[in-house]
Amino acid sequence: MIVLVAGVAGCGKTTVGMVLADRLSWRFADADSFHPAANIAKMRSGIPLTDADRVPWLAAIDAWMDEQIAAGDGAVAGCSALKQCYRDELLTGRPAVRMAFLRISRNLAHARLAARHGHFFTVRLLDSQFAELEPPAESPQLLMLDAALPPDRLAGQIIDRLGLTDGPA
Repeated sequence: MIVLVAGVAGCGKTTVGMVLADRLSWRFADADSFHPAANIAKMRSGIPLTDADRVPWLAAIDAWMDEQIAAGDGAVAGCSALKQCYRDELLTGRPAVRMAFLRISRNLAHARLAARHGHFFTVRLLDSQFAELEPPAESPQLLMLDAALPPDRLAGQIIDRLGLTDGPA
């Protein structure tokens, strides 16, 4: 199984994803690492990405997930997946993929981003995240969770709700 931990910047995708991967003894990937250098430079400059900018990023995430699935490996990735079309791209045709979407208030996301240093994605881009966000609905393949909860508790909820057990895949 692949678990994508999703949501706007500051919701805790990376932190929760790393805790989850550690508890499951699975590999973790931060989807930010799949962005081409031009995307990173754009965001570092405070320029929001367009749908066209995200095409190679989504393709790279798709390829990574397909490799993990083909190898029979469990894995976790943090990935924004703000729009329904992105979630469709990532989930459709991949029954082994689940998404845990972390809901967060704009105020809490702002506070978390303001406290974060050294990351290319700054508070200047937060409004663009909420403008792009198409809130998902819970489904068998997609869980909705409260990002205000502690990371270990969120990881526990994901494990419980997906019927997983702590330990190797």
